[in-house]
Amino acid sequence: MTAMEGLPVDLRAFHNEVEGHLLAAAAHEESRTAAARFTAGLDGLPEAQRAEAERRFAAEHLALTRASWQRTVRRGEELRGEYERVYRALRARLLAGLLLGVALLVAVDLVVLGSV
Repeated sequence: MTAMEGLPVDLRAFHNEVEGHLLAAAAHEESRTAAARFTAGLDGLPEAQRAEAERRFAAEHLALTRASWQRTVRRGEELRGEYERVYRALRARLLAGLLLGVALLVAVDLVVLGSV
């Protein structure tokens, strides 16, 4: 059981929204940190050019992060669809097996009752 399962829908949506904002803020900070590390080695650049390189690096890093998240979401949706199809097929097979078992029991009962 996850912490989200017991929450009302509105509170769950709020929780998801807050979590999304926190993840986005962490991604921005990670991009800025990576850009600062990258530009720290560019001692020959004037400060204005270094700041522009840092800004561009951070923007590109963030774009790559966003693309990665979008690929992850798409793959998760694909997997969910696949798992739902497999689950439905297994459920149908289980129901068919159960119905066959019940029919077999009824047939055996009829044969036994008919022979008595």
